[in-house]
Amino acid sequence: MAIEIRVLGPGDEAVVIAAAGLFDEPPTPGWTESFLTTSGHHLLVAFDGDDAVGFVSCVELLHPDKGRELFLYELSVAEEVRRRGIGRALVDAGLDLARRLGCYGAWTATEDDNAAALATYRSTGATADPTTVTEVWDWR
Repeated sequence: MAIEIRVLGPGDEAVVIAAAGLFDEPPTPGWTESFLTTSGHHLLVAFDGDDAVGFVSCVELLHPDKGRELFLYELSVAEEVRRRGIGRALVDAGLDLARRLGCYGAWTATEDDNAAALATYRSTGATADPTTVTEVWDWR
């Protein structure tokens, strides 16, 4: 399997829609277009030939006293190709993007029982921050 990772951009909406199985819910055309055209929003997709087999979405965060950092929003790899290094390759590509953008660092969040995600992130050099608690507001 020869994996190619591409950074999608405006005009790639159909690629995202065709990869709906990788997402928690089917991407909508409007939200997809908005994500791909919004500055600081990045979608890196792993392809095996013409087939999308994974993605990592990233969002640049900028703060007046901290500078720029990258939030790895979501990582997904198709179940049938897991445990082949695709998740790690996607995270590494996201971290490389962060460095090219001049980010001082990157971060992500995941569930404490998501062993696969934790192993993937830690294999790329991430460490758990024991001082951080994630709080959420959910209006769904």
